[in-house]
Amino acid sequence: MPVLSVIVPFHNVGKYLGPCLDSLTAQRFRDFEVICVDDGSRDDGAAVAAARAAADGRIRLIRQANLGVGRARNAGVRQASGRYLAFVDGDDLVPRAAFQRLVASLESTGSDLACGNVMRLHRNLLIPSWAHKEAFAEPATRTHITRHPLLIRDRMLWNKVYRRSFWDALGLSFPDRMYEDQPVAIAAHVGAGAVDVLHKVVYHWRQRDEPGASITQRRLEPDNLRDRLLSVLETAALLDARARGLRPEFDRDTLEIDMAVAVEAIAGLGATAGDDLVDLVVRYLDGVRPDALTSLPFALRVLVRLLHQRRLEEVAHVFAQARDGLLHPPLSPAGLLRKRWYGRHPALPGSLSEVSEELSPTGRLVELEWRGGVLNGVGRVSVGRFDVSALGRVRVSVWLEERRTGERVPLSEESASPAWGSAELPDGGCAPEHAYPFRFAFDPAAMTSAQLARLGHWDLWVGLRRPGLRVEGKVRGDRRLPPVTPPPRRRAGVWLVPALAVKGAWGLRLRRAGALVRQCQVDGDDLVFSGELTDPGDGEPVIRLVRRSDGEEMYFPATLAGREFHARVPLAGIDESVGEESWWEVVIDQGRAIRTLVRTQDRPPVRVEGRSFLVDRSDDGCLLLLER
Repeated sequence: MPVLSVIVPFHNVGKYLGPCLDSLTAQRFRDFEVICVDDGSRDDGAAVAAARAAADGRIRLIRQANLGVGRARNAGVRQASGRYLAFVDGDDLVPRAAFQRLVASLESTGSDLACGNVMRLHRNLLIPSWAHKEAFAEPATRTHITRHPLLIRDRMLWNKVYRRSFWDALGLSFPDRMYEDQPVAIAAHVGAGAVDVLHKVVYHWRQRDEPGASITQRRLEPDNLRDRLLSVLETAALLDARARGLRPEFDRDTLEIDMAVAVEAIAGLGATAGDDLVDLVVRYLDGVRPDALTSLPFALRVLVRLLHQRRLEEVAHVFAQARDGLLHPPLSPAGLLRKRWYGRHPALPGSLSEVSEELSPTGRLVELEWRGGVLNGVGRVSVGRFDVSALGRVRVSVWLEERRTGERVPLSEESASPAWGSAELPDGGCAPEHAYPFRFAFDPAAMTSAQLARLGHWDLWVGLRRPGLRVEGKVRGDRRLPPVTPPPRRRAGVWLVPALAVKGAWGLRLRRAGALVRQCQVDGDDLVFSGELTDPGDGEPVIRLVRRSDGEEMYFPATLAGREFHARVPLAGIDESVGEESWWEVVIDQGRAIRTLVRTQDRPPVRVEGRSFLVDRSDDGCLLLLER
């Protein structure tokens, strides 16, 4: 009898199932069985599973008609013979040490279940799962969801190992619908005598891009929403009966996630939204404390309130306003010594209208350019999406702030009214009463030699100040009118690189450069670029392309004449083996890696043999080759 039984239901995920099963057979923990349950797949998934079963006696395949993942999991559990149970979805991956860690924890502590941290797998990138990041920040043994309430977000099955005797004693089984894992996972957490929480990552949860590939992508379909709401109601009833103290934590997440989906779906369905869907939403909201809505962003707060009151036409109207950036409730203060701020909308009573904790500036840059050696910028800043006309004049400050030290370099401070102030500052669809203009000029001569020597990254910040209100935040690129990134400038041997970071925040990167790219163009199907090496060294340089997602490398020759280098990269030869999008950083290799600095403004797009490339600059000025 194996120690562990792993249930793997699958339906039309043949392209991912092989890597999934390979990740199981590569586990360091060896004493397990894998029960693959084909839920009526129409692709080659069953053949993939059968081939793996023929090669590894620990794998079995059972088949059923397409009855749903819940029934598939139940069928797998009935066949399982291990002392412990685990569940893996057929399109995901399991790190090699996962089961070893989870089973060892249960063997050591005697807990009923052990759960671990999760990463999202998007194409070939791994990023932390937001649902698990906080709950699994610190390890704990023999804890419980009532003592560790962040586990209310841990509503998935597959990052866990369950003691089989505990599973059977609790009578756990999966309902015949989508979102079947939430009520089972929470029932296990609540019913457990003790739970082990592992900080280590034990699961890679794939995010698929194919249209309609997952239940989540079909979240707005009526049947999908109905099943989602039924699971929410079942979970809420469980908590009311057995762990009432967890209900506020559950409602906080459910309001922000599941009710947001319900609002979007029902707003889109309009008059065709069935009464049964609205009834399910209302049943859930009837059990939520009214003041729980104050945890929601203001726009969602309004929409959930309208949906609870069955005002469906208003739901559709307000949702469209919010989606199109046209919902701007007036912002007004109250109180003398401790001023509080309120958004005003006829759907909300005053008791549900406070937004003091929601106020943050949204700074957008719409112009940025060097003029006479000075970096000049023009932008606008709003307070969220509120109408700030009642605020009157405020002090608007702009500064650069170093990430590591927090040191600031002031750029501008002036009194401003909520209006653009000149025709040359476009509003990008934002009415004048919703934002304040700002301008700044940065002279590199203002930076000290010590600041330059640190080679740091300086973010661009903007702040608003008036009595009772002080907010500040990073300045971002305008989504409708993104300014062209100016080229780098040099001061005292240090390059100052205006940078738009991956997450959209503007700043200034200070760095040295071993190689300058002065020209970059497309010649036929080749990317051709040239420039200068600071230290030509010995021997011919080599162009090295490094893929950011996984470190994959490709090499191409380059020629060197004195300090000048010249390179030609055939784009058709770029590896396209993984994903639909790749970011390659261009490095010059001369026995050491020399990172480039792009001075040219030319960033040509090109199509080669049906593939689309774009030449760009990274947030610290390096040459990037993007394929999308």
